[in-house]
Amino acid sequence: MVATADLKDAVIHCITLLNEGRPSVAESQAREILAAHPDEINALRALAESLRMQGHASEAIKILTPLVTRAADFNLAHLSLGSALIDIGQIDTAIKHLTVATNLDPNLSTAWRLLGECYMQQGEEDRARAAFNHHLATSNADPRIRQVVQHIERRELGKAEQLCRDYLKQHPTDVTVIRMLADVALQLKVYDDATLLLERCLELAPDFALARFNLAQALSGKQLPEQALEQLDRLADNAGVQPPHQVLRASVLSQMGQYQESIEIYEWLMTLPSPSARTAMSFGHALKTTGDQARSIEMYRLAIDKQPTLGEAYWSLANLKTYQLTDADIDALKSVVHGQTADRDDFIHACFSLGKAFDDRKDTRNAFRYYQEGNRVRAKVERYDADTFTNECARMKSVCTPELYAERFGCDAPDPIFIVGLPRSGSTLLEQILSSHSLVDGTKELPDIIALARQIAGKPKKGEQSNYPEGLLSLTDEQAIELGEEYLRRASVQRGTAPFFIDKMPNNFVHIGLIKRILPNAKIIDARRDPMDTCFSGFKQLFASGQRFSYSLDHISRYYIDYVRLMQHYDQVLPGQILRVQYEQVVDDLEAQVKRLLDFCGLPFEQNCLEFYNTQRAVRTASSEQVRQPIYQQGMGQWAPYAQYLLPMAQRFNQQLGTSYETSNLEPVA
Repeated sequence: MVATADLKDAVIHCITLLNEGRPSVAESQAREILAAHPDEINALRALAESLRMQGHASEAIKILTPLVTRAADFNLAHLSLGSALIDIGQIDTAIKHLTVATNLDPNLSTAWRLLGECYMQQGEEDRARAAFNHHLATSNADPRIRQVVQHIERRELGKAEQLCRDYLKQHPTDVTVIRMLADVALQLKVYDDATLLLERCLELAPDFALARFNLAQALSGKQLPEQALEQLDRLADNAGVQPPHQVLRASVLSQMGQYQESIEIYEWLMTLPSPSARTAMSFGHALKTTGDQARSIEMYRLAIDKQPTLGEAYWSLANLKTYQLTDADIDALKSVVHGQTADRDDFIHACFSLGKAFDDRKDTRNAFRYYQEGNRVRAKVERYDADTFTNECARMKSVCTPELYAERFGCDAPDPIFIVGLPRSGSTLLEQILSSHSLVDGTKELPDIIALARQIAGKPKKGEQSNYPEGLLSLTDEQAIELGEEYLRRASVQRGTAPFFIDKMPNNFVHIGLIKRILPNAKIIDARRDPMDTCFSGFKQLFASGQRFSYSLDHISRYYIDYVRLMQHYDQVLPGQILRVQYEQVVDDLEAQVKRLLDFCGLPFEQNCLEFYNTQRAVRTASSEQVRQPIYQQGMGQWAPYAQYLLPMAQRFNQQLGTSYETSNLEPVA
């Protein structure tokens, strides 16, 4: 029996035994203490922990559950209970107790690590990232690491990056900080830097699983899905099948156009205990892409049930275009927007969702109010510079002259059909029409031309001008052929066996000069739509990535004007090589425009192209549900009910493009 005077020493000895990895001896010590002092909370926790370490998690939970009720502020008891719950697969409940433990003691390093692992298991990458960073900060004595985590939490990524680099100058082989720096690069979407850092990390620590997972993320971000899968395969060889790795695998397979394989993984993930809201939402995205709207709605609703503040799930519903949010949805979204707890991304998604909800109800005042607020906040994130883009277009015009294409040769393959223009200009409709032809594969918005442009640009130092487009002037025919063949190799992952395929990246209009230099036989179709409809539709759209110009009416109208003027230049330099298709004319006379499209592409007429809405294929853009219906008139004139809010844009188009929008009877709205 333990005397009261010796109790403290006995408890310390018991905990020491646990820390030394001797749980059976610790169990005997704890039971001896409890025989004399049955309510001693430290001994109860030690007994439970010793049982858990010996594989008896359920017995540990029976001790710890009443203990944390009686001693609610006992942080180590919450930690042990969270650990035991993990052992039996109750991840949601484990997260609750581990969160309590870190709230009670923010320096509890083990609890942060376990939280990170739990969030990873649920596919909650952002929360896992934050927890692992806290683990690193609390397990590292250098105060700079704690500062790095604070900067990351405040989204001060530049400051976080600099502190990491300063630290690594003194500790160049600290793989945990190298990975943290790479993680900052991932958040900034600087995938090249992240890849280099993570490759170095894995040179130093080949078994660093989190770094390898991050490398797969970086490679996916670089649009190198096959290399990303290689890293995921290595993870599976070493650690078995892990839910977060499978979430990324499903995303990468979708990136490659292998949607059925992706859906099979999501089906498996949804059978696991407590699948996360984001896993359900990602499953919904895959189902939407393949045209299974009913199940995609079911998954988005499940995601909302699991996480009612998940703005992206609401936006995913609204972005179906054919779906209307309910009054209850509107109330929930208002609480997200007007509350104090939503993070920035949820706030932005909720604003756009409310804009769409009120737009569907013809409440233009409230719709525009929320669209404007969502765009205002997103514009701060994107930081688009309209003057820079105008300058880029001017440089493209100066480089892409008739002389550049005189007696020059590139890859002569006629396979690609490029559809360019602005987003929301009807490009998805044209893609659906052409991909309904038996000789044409539809793909998606391929990033490969943009990647080749960056390759030519090189990596200029800060403050230096890139080598693109000027680098086009020095391309030899051999280099042009090689770049054309590289493009085809990259695109081969997405296409099928048809002789032709579509690349529908709208922003490729900027790179027509590059396309025609390396792929002179490629077909280029310019999808054009009424300027006001195009720009206002873009302003209402929250894009997953890119399209940074679209979050300001001033920026998007300037971008449209730059686009029109650059296309006029290409028309002069490459006469007859670009087909302009006006959306309104397609709606008015589908058959004539379809025949015009097919003639330009050198394709025989097929009735399927007129019945494009029956074609079963994956469609990843915001128009995915609209192009699965017969053509309709509703897309025209959508800006008109909002004319008073769009007056400056209409006036700009009248002055600079010669349009004739009626503005004399409109009053500007502040």
